[in-house]
Amino acid sequence: MTTAHWIYVIGVLLIVATMIFRRNVVIPCVAFTFIIGWHFFGGLVPGVQVVYRASLVAAKELFGIFLIIGLMVALLKSLQKEHADELIVKPMNKMMNGPLISYIILIVATIIISLFFWPTPAAPLLGALLIPAAIRAGLPPMMAAMALSLAGQGMTLAADTLIQAAPGITAGAAGVPVELVTTKVTILSLITGITAMSLAWFMNKKDVNTFNPQAYAEAAATSEAATAIKGDDAKPGKAKLLSWILAISMLLVIISMFVFDVKGGDSSALLGGVALLIICVNSFISDGISGLDTVADCIADGLVFAFKVMGPIIPIAGFFFLGSNDFAPAILAEGAPGFLFDIGQIIASAIPPTGFLAGFGLLAIGAITGLDGSGFSGLPVVGTLAGAMAGGDANVAATLGSLGQMGAIWFGGGTLVAWSSLVAVAGICGVPVLDLVRKNLIPVITGLVVAVCVAILFLM
Repeated sequence: MTTAHWIYVIGVLLIVATMIFRRNVVIPCVAFTFIIGWHFFGGLVPGVQVVYRASLVAAKELFGIFLIIGLMVALLKSLQKEHADELIVKPMNKMMNGPLISYIILIVATIIISLFFWPTPAAPLLGALLIPAAIRAGLPPMMAAMALSLAGQGMTLAADTLIQAAPGITAGAAGVPVELVTTKVTILSLITGITAMSLAWFMNKKDVNTFNPQAYAEAAATSEAATAIKGDDAKPGKAKLLSWILAISMLLVIISMFVFDVKGGDSSALLGGVALLIICVNSFISDGISGLDTVADCIADGLVFAFKVMGPIIPIAGFFFLGSNDFAPAILAEGAPGFLFDIGQIIASAIPPTGFLAGFGLLAIGAITGLDGSGFSGLPVVGTLAGAMAGGDANVAATLGSLGQMGAIWFGGGTLVAWSSLVAVAGICGVPVLDLVRKNLIPVITGLVVAVCVAILFLM
């Protein structure tokens, strides 16, 4: 380990401690990005430049998430001029007749959509269709965000049972059949998810009981982050037309994803493109020829909201991207080490191949690699380590690889990393992403501990 590695370790520990004390971590991230840059290049000016380059690389990587948040918020704004949003959620109110039912419906809907299309595009889709109804039924926005993140970014993505991209990477690196990893990681992710989501509900029951949907709606109506002001001249006919346009468009998006096998980033692109087209159509329906002007304001408001809520994540992500083999060369220089990956490999070399130490060790290494906010970038590392530690035993290798995959994706996929796709969930639900991380922490850690115990006792 070099001095730069030790500086990075100290930075990570200090940032985690800052989060535990419920403080914002922007300043520690910027400070340690600067220190590492200064040390790496041996100069003050290059160190300052690294601070900017780290944020620039993070901004490029995260802009797709920012854009989809902005477009979906703009879409919601375009619907509210004619009260079409109220019309859309009306049928949902009959189904969502209480906070618990709404929580369960959000979980089930997230799992179904995420199984086929992955969770990142599921968040804005559910945000447009289900979350408003859930909030009206008494479910706090934070609980809606927890339902989406734990069910989607956590349980469904970590298992990746249908698409099998994640198990395929892990199994290939470990040298074991992908079916073996898929089976094990699905079981373990279900255990983690059920534990985490149940615990999340009971830990936040007090917040649910004290939540006032009417007061929240009134506050949101006057907030900058809320939707556009609804006109007094809203016409029921236009509202029905706008609601039908949205419903048919979203149905066609889902059908297209199945028919044309659109997945991952392509599905987000499809959803974002459709949202932008609907915004344009809605503006003309609501404002006529004036829609040429109002559509620009609508889109600008959506993007302002996205960057206002999520902007502080950029310098935080910049620090953790320094730990990735994929991003460190772009921030520092060609050949720069990925600090997180190097640290993970050093820890793995000191872990025995079986038992609780091995299980928790691979989980921890996966979590470390997931701190860069990707979740998938660490899978080759944990898969290779699992295969090496198992000594030719495919069952042990698959179990250890599954635990490493769980750590990488539950953290970085993610539910506990604020600079991952979790920002999309927080933005759609209108909650601070760092608060969402803190709320997820105990349920997720508890679920992962239970999963490791099950894996060591029954799956090895």
